Amino acid sequence: MRVDKYLWCVRYYKTRNMVTEAFKKNHITVNGQVAKPSKEVFPLDKVTFRKDQITYQITVLDIPQNRVGAKLVDIYRKDDTPPETFTHLELLKLSKEHYRKTGTGRPTKKDRRDLDDLELGTDIVEE
Repeated sequence: MRVDKYLWCVRYYKTRNMVTEAFKKNHITVNGQVAKPSKEVFPLDKVTFRKDQITYQITVLDIPQNRVGAKLVDIYRKDDTPPETFTHLELLKLSKEHYRKTGTGRPTKKDRRDLDDLELGTDIVEE
């Protein structure tokens, strides 16, 4: 089975076009070598790809006939992605929320001045 079709069948990508875009950016490797979408994938091949700031590492266990349901995906692949990558993504999300809450809109002039004062290290003195 083609590697682009395999990644679509095991539900890592929503469309095959998204898989092709990842190939164009060289985000997908098979057995450590950059691959083309038409590369054939066989059981026990190692597929590594980058998606949403996470580098996934999977091992092909079997080849599905068609796109499979989410509950059946584990029959066809073994996820070797280290758990530290997922914790790193969670920390990244939390750090982004720390600076500015989502949905609060654009910073006002006062907010910008306060941020500039914090970056310069000057103390804000309220009278």
